[in-house]
Amino acid sequence: MKLLVLDGNSIINRAFYGIRLLSTKDGQYTNAIVGFLNILNKARDETAPDAVAVAFDLPAPTFRHLSYDGYKAGRKKMPDELASQLPVLKDLLRYMGLPILEAEGFEADDILGTEAYACAKRGDACVLLTGDRDSFQLVGPSATVRLASTKAGQPVTTLYDEAAIRETYGVEPRQMIDVKALMGDTSDNIPGVAGVGEKTALSLIRTYGTLDEVYAHLEDESIRPALRAKLRAGKESAYMSRKLAKISTDAPVETDPGALAGAKGDSHALALLMARLELFKLMEKMGVTGGAPAEADAPGPQKATPCTAAVDGSTLLAALRAEAPVDFACRYTDDGLIDGIAFTREYGVTLARAGETAGFDAFLAAFFADGSITKRTHDSKPVYAAALRQGFTVSDAEPDDTMLLGYLLNPLASSYAPARLCEEYTVFPPATENVPDGFSGCVDTALAVRALAPVLLRKLTENGQEKLYREVELPLARVLAQMEHAGFLVDAAGIAAYGETLGKKLAAIEQEIVDAVGYPFNLNSPKQLGEALFVKLGLPHGKKTKTGWSTSADVLDKLRGAHPAIDALLGYRKLSKLKSTYTDGLLKVIAPDGRIHSSFNQVETRTGRISSTEPNLQNIPVRSAEGRELRRFFVARPGWVLVDADYSQIELRILAHIADDAAMIAAFNNHEDIHTITASQVFGMPPEYVTPIMRSRAKAVNFGIVYGIGAFSLSQDIGVSVKEADSYIKGYLQKFSGVRDYMERVIREAHEKGYVETLFGRRRVLPELLSSNHNMRAFGERVARNTPIQGTAADIIKIAMVRVRDRLEREQMQSALILQVHDELIVEAPEDEAARAGQILEEEMEGAASLRVRLEADVHTGHTWYDAKG
Repeated sequence: MKLLVLDGNSIINRAFYGIRLLSTKDGQYTNAIVGFLNILNKARDETAPDAVAVAFDLPAPTFRHLSYDGYKAGRKKMPDELASQLPVLKDLLRYMGLPILEAEGFEADDILGTEAYACAKRGDACVLLTGDRDSFQLVGPSATVRLASTKAGQPVTTLYDEAAIRETYGVEPRQMIDVKALMGDTSDNIPGVAGVGEKTALSLIRTYGTLDEVYAHLEDESIRPALRAKLRAGKESAYMSRKLAKISTDAPVETDPGALAGAKGDSHALALLMARLELFKLMEKMGVTGGAPAEADAPGPQKATPCTAAVDGSTLLAALRAEAPVDFACRYTDDGLIDGIAFTREYGVTLARAGETAGFDAFLAAFFADGSITKRTHDSKPVYAAALRQGFTVSDAEPDDTMLLGYLLNPLASSYAPARLCEEYTVFPPATENVPDGFSGCVDTALAVRALAPVLLRKLTENGQEKLYREVELPLARVLAQMEHAGFLVDAAGIAAYGETLGKKLAAIEQEIVDAVGYPFNLNSPKQLGEALFVKLGLPHGKKTKTGWSTSADVLDKLRGAHPAIDALLGYRKLSKLKSTYTDGLLKVIAPDGRIHSSFNQVETRTGRISSTEPNLQNIPVRSAEGRELRRFFVARPGWVLVDADYSQIELRILAHIADDAAMIAAFNNHEDIHTITASQVFGMPPEYVTPIMRSRAKAVNFGIVYGIGAFSLSQDIGVSVKEADSYIKGYLQKFSGVRDYMERVIREAHEKGYVETLFGRRRVLPELLSSNHNMRAFGERVARNTPIQGTAADIIKIAMVRVRDRLEREQMQSALILQVHDELIVEAPEDEAARAGQILEEEMEGAASLRVRLEADVHTGHTWYDAKG
């Protein structure tokens, strides 16, 4: 038999300090637990033990404390972030069926020693997993030590057997006790002999074998007089230290291999706890599943549920009309068409399939058009997209969407997949049987929706987020599907020609850099570039990495002006990214209709902002002239124009409203330039005397305040000293006292509640505020200050999108919303509708929220995005 025994306290400490702080949305820290389980899982994989046990210290004094008052004196108190994880870890281990070994008066080391001794007597193998070297004395013919640590967040273990101890230290494992008796141990406050370190202690024990023999030969000439004096003076301390250092092998703990291997776990409790801790990746890795019923209020069968085929669409529709609500999930073809729908019923799952269910297409259209059927699904946007492709209508009564519910309840999650949400909310849909090949995904999703929806809807109501969900997020899914379907027409030939122009510019810059350096090399090779800059040219700020010189953007930024090649190189990199990502990249994603159909993600960002991918049109670099040129190639179809509307300084207006700052509100409502007014206030002079540089710095402060900027970051942004930047921020907060009061109030309330909210109830939990780490806490406070502002701006643009779409449809216009970028909306309109479309954009965007300051939208029209941007 092989027994694996972990030093629980040692491992959890190593894990805690080896992995950055992690926490659940409710503020429970988990980094030590994650690290511990990773180390445990790795050790089990590597050693394949027959039984595993975990030893822990108890808070009561041990025999060592009773022998020496100073034992472990001065050791820092366990941080609260770690202490809160210890009892949770023990529960996890119990549920995993791993016995926890504790004994009053003994330490975990002694329990490891006891188990190693018992294994040796039985002739069994024993593997000791610990982060401390104290256990090296236990290594023997049947016992090995795996020294655990974490590196870059990953578990690392080093094996020590008898040969490794001899090779590393030149002594036998049991002699490590006498080595420690001489050198002491600062971590445990074992004194040893004053002035004797590890090197001297090892030399003495190698020479004399034992502590007793060292003192028996104290007068040997080989022992220097100074060392002899230290040993003589520290003899009593040495023997006491040996007593403290020696690990006990008779702790009163279970050593019977049958009892250790036969401990029972609780797989359901384990799944519930790991889900509550949001350890979803570990659950997958460890194969942890619920294996138990869903919550009591999640309806439906809890045993393996049968899947039956719907024979006739009209019969199925009649049955569904009699049921409420109807939980469903669709299967989509590669072209985004629905070719099957799974419905959960009281008795099981019904599957309607194209080609198998009579009248499938008619059923599809009738089911989605029927607003009297209360529907629930997961990710409704593809349903709307399929409706546009297949020509059916989805009723105005949007289906509840468990993906959007999950996002609103926890915007910090890394995934909103049905299985992960089931784990997070500890609901466990039943298994299924008789599912046709290729349909298990939609069947499982339908069952997940049935289990999740009542739980998530209840939590949403508790949070007071129904209005945000029903009036913003649900209808927005339809808007985004329509925008994706419409796409944006592009001038492919123009993009290709611009790419060739950029290519010529890049070649010219490359030659300029090569000439400046003095020899040809590959600019895109970090190794060759580093050699050119820091060896050939001898430029400062060189930073060596394992693979060579660092040529990161940070390094090059510090070198601006140091050599002509640097500015040229920075320009080269900008143009190179522009060409590869945008001119070359855009050409690859143009659809056969000549349009780019970007995908809009509704559940990506923590602030509520919409993101886009394939391609990301929100990231086109517009600060440079070359980047702005790309907008010339996004065009309206012949006879149509682009109508572009952009909110004016929306985040500052929201800040003025939330802070109820009289000066800011007056400036906006009087149509004054807010940056000039800010400069006037901060620098103490009339607005007409504000210089461009003063306005520029005031602008940086204005927007920096929104993002919770500090003096150091502001100084970097505007090129002034930290002291000067600090004076700007303090001057700003003094003059705009409402903003200052808001900053203090929102942090105070965030500490009290554990979260912040937007004006519309979007919530972000802030576990960082509970951290004892200053930097982590400061990050949480910055997020607390800016989330209500940024999140409210996200809510307002979403509301505006829904209102604009509804208004265009209500007035039966051909114009359609085709793109949203940050605070900007673009409508493609026939030329004869352009004026009306612009009016609708302006009215609906400005009317999206009622604030103390008027929202303003700047509207422009043009045949290209470049022209329409104004």
